[in-house]
Amino acid sequence: MAYYHKLMPEHFLTKEKLESLKDELQEYKSVKRIEIAARLKAAKELGDLSENAEYHEAREEQQFIEGHIAKLEDILRNATVITMKHGGKNIRIGSTFSCTSGEKQFTFTLVGADEASPSDGKISNESPLGSAFLDKTVGDKIVVKTPSGKSEYKVTSIS
Repeated sequence: MAYYHKLMPEHFLTKEKLESLKDELQEYKSVKRIEIAARLKAAKELGDLSENAEYHEAREEQQFIEGHIAKLEDILRNATVITMKHGGKNIRIGSTFSCTSGEKQFTFTLVGADEASPSDGKISNESPLGSAFLDKTVGDKIVVKTPSGKSEYKVTSIS
């Protein structure tokens, strides 16, 4: 059983993201499936399916929708809800922390890969930067290899 568990990726999500994904799944199952079924039916009524571009486009969209539904179901089935942590000695998933790199100051929140948004300061625990910060404390320094070279950061606070 432990081997099987390692094959299934774990998805770290905030409660808000979990609810958002549940809503999206419901939308795909109840609205998008019905819409594509209607498009397929209309396309079939046009005749010869081998040369029917509308039918083939609708089938491709149906495959995308079904694939997206399967992906959402997998994420929800393997989701671990994280709570946003305030304070604490070590950086964990859900922690917000500040750091410096040279003269620049950064504030990041460590989240799961499904919720990462670097432009919003949300970095994935699976990214090179995020994984380097895991378990670090105030004052710790890390070095991360990036495409432009090595970057050094120093943790200044965990809030």
